[in-house]
Amino acid sequence: MNSLFKALSHPVRRRIIEMLRVAPLSSGDIAARFDMAWPTVTGHLNTLKDAGLVDAERDGASIRYRLNISAVEEALAFLMDLAGAGQSAPEPLPSQEKPS
Repeated sequence: MNSLFKALSHPVRRRIIEMLRVAPLSSGDIAARFDMAWPTVTGHLNTLKDAGLVDAERDGASIRYRLNISAVEEALAFLMDLAGAGQSAPEPLPSQEKPS
């Protein structure tokens, strides 16, 4: 899960995720939307792939990326659980004072 949150920590990678929410895209289509060198975009895509956030498949001479929604759902479930969404307030911890 650490690699997932690390992957989401960069604004370019978050933008790529937003783009892939709409539809799968080739690496060339993704790179064309950024003003950066192709190897830099490839590095971002590899980070997303290594974190399980995107799946890559060869499509002729290019690679097509698609959002792996199950990884996104896992991260969301973790965050919702952490925030206590849908649960009542946690019970207070027992007092650390010793009885007199």
